[in-house]
Amino acid sequence: MLIKSTYNEFIKIAAKPRSYLGLVAITVLVGVILFALKADGMSFISFVTASFEQTLSFEGNILNGNLVAFIVLQMLVIHIPLLVALVTGDLVSGEGAMGTIRMLAAKPISRSTLLMSKFFAGAVYTLLIVIWLGIMAVVVGKWMFGPGDLMVLNSDGLVILQDADINWRYVGGFAVAFLALLTVSSLSICLSCFSDNSIGPIVITMAIIILFTIIGTLDVTIFDNLRPYLFTTHMASWRSYFEDPLPVADINKSVIILLVHNVVLITIALIKFNKKDITS
Repeated sequence: MLIKSTYNEFIKIAAKPRSYLGLVAITVLVGVILFALKADGMSFISFVTASFEQTLSFEGNILNGNLVAFIVLQMLVIHIPLLVALVTGDLVSGEGAMGTIRMLAAKPISRSTLLMSKFFAGAVYTLLIVIWLGIMAVVVGKWMFGPGDLMVLNSDGLVILQDADINWRYVGGFAVAFLALLTVSSLSICLSCFSDNSIGPIVITMAIIILFTIIGTLDVTIFDNLRPYLFTTHMASWRSYFEDPLPVADINKSVIILLVHNVVLITIALIKFNKKDITS
């Protein structure tokens, strides 16, 4: 019953034109970035490596598909939550706005099963967004620029990863990115249970992300104990897969915190949805 209900919910998502905005936006944005790097990417690379050229000599194809994919992810991952919330924030509140929530509640399944099917449908949509981003960034990027070693600049300095050691890092990075975006999906669906207006949950979700991001970047002592537990702090944890050695403990911590956020948000949503008055 849960699988069938999830399928029905995903069909609803697929039937809404706004659901394709994310795919179109990713296609256009990645296309623009790839075109710009293809046209004048070496100027960008020279600017980044200028401080190292006095002590290091760079040879080979520096501007390759692996580096291009990393640049694309760095630019877009923090903006994709809006594309996810735009769809998932409407899954419950949209039913209330259209008046179809009463009909759904009349189905021979529990409210909890109904709501979980919406969470799973939202997760599938989020996964498709991440997969499409991966195809556009990694697959198309390597097709246009070719393979090569990845040069990453982080807080510890310059890290160079061999081409043969990169694909699994992208898989892990995209998995963590999916978990972070799944948290955004869970947040927007949770907020959607408290509203009959589709715009409210979407706007509040983005407001929370902006607020948490500001708290995470402000160097204020009062936020030091709170910052590690905000899900926004771990939305960029995909970058950890491109460090050497791999910070396994940090990755595991981020995964656990993101999973806890999802469980808490789903629990709150289930409690609210089961008590929701659908007769008014």
